[in-house]
Amino acid sequence: MSKSNFVVRHTVLIAGSALAIAACVGAPVASQGNGNRGGGPTAEMLSACEAKSSGESCSADGASGTCFAPRSSLPLACVPENGQRGQGGNRGPGRQGGGEGGGPPGGGMARSNTGSPVPGTQAYTLGVMCGYSVESMNPQLALPSQASWSCARDQRLLSANSVPMHPVGQFPNPGNPSQISPQTVSFAVTTSPVALSGPGGRVKEPAMALNGVKFDPGTAGRCSDAISDPSECDLGRGDGQWSIEALGQDVFDFGEDENNAHVQPSGHYHYHGVPEGMLTEAAQNGEAMQLIGWAADGFPIYARYGYASPMSPLSGLKAVTTSYRLKQVPDAGRPPVELVPMGAFTNDWEYAEGSGDLDECNGRFGSTPEFPEGIYHYFATDTFPYVQRCVKGSVESSPRAEQRSSGGEGEGRRRRRGRGGNGERRQRN
Repeated sequence: MSKSNFVVRHTVLIAGSALAIAACVGAPVASQGNGNRGGGPTAEMLSACEAKSSGESCSADGASGTCFAPRSSLPLACVPENGQRGQGGNRGPGRQGGGEGGGPPGGGMARSNTGSPVPGTQAYTLGVMCGYSVESMNPQLALPSQASWSCARDQRLLSANSVPMHPVGQFPNPGNPSQISPQTVSFAVTTSPVALSGPGGRVKEPAMALNGVKFDPGTAGRCSDAISDPSECDLGRGDGQWSIEALGQDVFDFGEDENNAHVQPSGHYHYHGVPEGMLTEAAQNGEAMQLIGWAADGFPIYARYGYASPMSPLSGLKAVTTSYRLKQVPDAGRPPVELVPMGAFTNDWEYAEGSGDLDECNGRFGSTPEFPEGIYHYFATDTFPYVQRCVKGSVESSPRAEQRSSGGEGEGRRRRRGRGGNGERRQRN
């Protein structure tokens, strides 16, 4: 198996959450089998992980799952793949939210990774940008931009307010009725990521930018099968199996700005693609490879350009290509392409291994300026998937954002847009 094609298992820990695995915490663990739903793991769930490490696969109470503990002071327990680790909607390792308020792109449960560590893929990122910070005023927004990174106890930690320091578009706007407001963002990932063999695991928010703004490539926009006009699709919390992409189409207006970003109803500004405002002039011109953030599995993410020969900095830079392509035949039941051209839906794309530079999670193994000896890393790209929709490493934690101020309008007031009227067809560069 080549390093560019390794795939991995993931678990998810929401930083700072009261995720209960032990009965002493008192929160229930939902199980697919005969697990104790009333308060903590069963004896079988605990014994299944006695000789295992966090993130390893396991089986207990008639269900397969992943060994997990919310804190190092608590014992590992086998959490079912589709079970929950705590209260308040915290999802277990087998499922992630998708888009902005909806399920995973395309619907259904998220994938869980399975497998074992791939030799030679263990990375040590401690010491790389551990002290990076942003503390400035965004004059356009009249809001402070704050982001502080640190490394401790084998984790990379972020505390931020999700306000970008670069110029942004006008919000609210006709396609996006929300206004940017500060958030309370916490993010924690391992500083020693490793790849696991098996299928990549889907994550809703796959990475966090260095400036404390999250990457959230999916949307909650949906279309049903039986539409007669794009305006019948709902861009807020729509129903239907056809998941709408924010980028790469000009039928639906999500109001994204020049940074491929827009605002959630909570006021949370976030990126759907390459964060143009973050890039240096050299990175914009293809003269430098720029690290722009850290993924939920601890591996770095870069913008657009990588070495032509992955392990050779002397080979020069090129805009890396993804390995996704439009399906030759639309899926059965899809709204007519005359109404919604191919590419507008997540469902329209398929992974073709080896057709581009990157794997199914928009990443590859290779040399980077920060890791000249080689590391698995991701790219934000100009074509689908724009930002990875899955991760190759074991997810130790994922972004958690708590709303500080409401900002903007709720999802219920998000307008439906298509051709004509307020959903005027847009041309994209």
